[in-house]
Amino acid sequence: MGRISVHEFVSVDGVFENPSWTADYGFTEEMGQAIGAFTASSSAILLGRTTYEMFAPAWSTRTVDDDPGAPFFNDTPKYVVSSTLLSADDWKNSTVLGAYDAQAIRDLKKETTGIYISGSGTLVRALLADGLVDELHLLVYPVVLGSGATLFPEGTRRTPLALAAQEGFDNGVLHLTYTPAAS
Repeated sequence: MGRISVHEFVSVDGVFENPSWTADYGFTEEMGQAIGAFTASSSAILLGRTTYEMFAPAWSTRTVDDDPGAPFFNDTPKYVVSSTLLSADDWKNSTVLGAYDAQAIRDLKKETTGIYISGSGTLVRALLADGLVDELHLLVYPVVLGSGATLFPEGTRRTPLALAAQEGFDNGVLHLTYTPAAS
């Protein structure tokens, strides 16, 4: 059964919306290795509609010369959770799953070696609430933005987590890996 690994870029105050602000900190080789480690163990990508609509035009034309992550994003099967999107034909290897259905995600986990998720806040919160996230990788940037959509807005269900690993990078970014806390 595949594991679901969520990857998010967040500010200290939890903002994850439009992470263009991360460019100020650069992207270290070690960060690339960390992200590469959990993408390498993934045979599928799961995205919410909004993130899919942002990623498709950004990644679909990139090559390995543009970004070493391009082959993963373009060649890996992608599944989009959406009750409104009818087609995902604008990015190869993409399939619309339909509205969120925890059982459909459990079935997808059984068919994969691992599932990678980035962005997709509404989807991530639903997966956490249903106990379907195996690893939550937060790359926390040393900045307070003060506004913007947060990964866990007020009213998010209480979800105990356990710190599984942490590492710091030269640019001040922390990579925190959480797993579900033991009951």
